[in-house]
Amino acid sequence: MGVEDNLRDVREKIAHAEQAAGRPAGSVSLVAVSKTFDAEAIRPVIACGQRVFGENRVQEAQGKWPALQAETDGIELHLIGPLQSNKAADAVALFDVIQTIDRPKIARSVAEEIGRQGRPVRTYVQVNTGLEPQKAGIAPEETEDFIRLCREEIGLPVEGLMCIPPADENPGPHFALLDKLARACGLSKLSMGMSGDFETAVAFGATSVRVGSAIFGSR
Repeated sequence: MGVEDNLRDVREKIAHAEQAAGRPAGSVSLVAVSKTFDAEAIRPVIACGQRVFGENRVQEAQGKWPALQAETDGIELHLIGPLQSNKAADAVALFDVIQTIDRPKIARSVAEEIGRQGRPVRTYVQVNTGLEPQKAGIAPEETEDFIRLCREEIGLPVEGLMCIPPADENPGPHFALLDKLARACGLSKLSMGMSGDFETAVAFGATSVRVGSAIFGSR
């Protein structure tokens, strides 16, 4: 199948998962993960009406998205990969949502740039639900204190939580944990679920799913 058929299939699966979970139609946003794909691969997906996209690297996104945004109104870009503090200014200038706030230094850098640039960038805190040493993210038990720090001291407008469960584990318990943490922090947005488990994520309350290979094919 081409990307158009792949996108249609993913949208249908999301809709079915919403219905099975008793959730309103359209309650889950699809973030099409376009990392490593060039503008020519992305344009057919835009032509199908997709407007929300995710990228892992600031520099890669800078190389392709300004031109694509100039061609199409309403593009919403999410940074879903690790952010270094020296890239905070570029990230705030380009992205509408930064999903990977994971330590105080990054939170402060992003908050300062939001104030300096006057861009209302939305942010999520990444939680390392599996406590994997190679993976970014706040430890689950530190999440509430970190959200409090972001809100009360740093002034960062956090709206949700994001996680990437361990690849070799059942994702359900990780999604359930993220939902529990979000409720404890008074957050309404949950970014969880990728190509292999997004239907499960919808069942556990995801408000956005990040799907790349199921749309664009293998990298």
